[in-house]
Amino acid sequence: MGKPLMIQEADERRIESLKRRLRIERKVDVLRAGMDLLEREAGRRERIRRWMRAAALVAPSSREVNAEFRAHSRVKRH
Repeated sequence: MGKPLMIQEADERRIESLKRRLRIERKVDVLRAGMDLLEREAGRRERIRRWMRAAALVAPSSREVNAEFRAHSRVKRH
């Protein structure tokens, strides 16, 4: 068996409300569902941070390549 968790009255009411709304039987399942969502959001934020760092690393070379293509483009923009 796990360890007991001390929960404030207001949080207890929120958990009970979610239990009814989501038709979940046990409080622990409500908490697990919340933790699952938080873990997914944390993973999403980490991926975005990695993508942004990678994009920043390749941005200078991307600009160079794009400038080279524009110089030889048949479509002239004014």
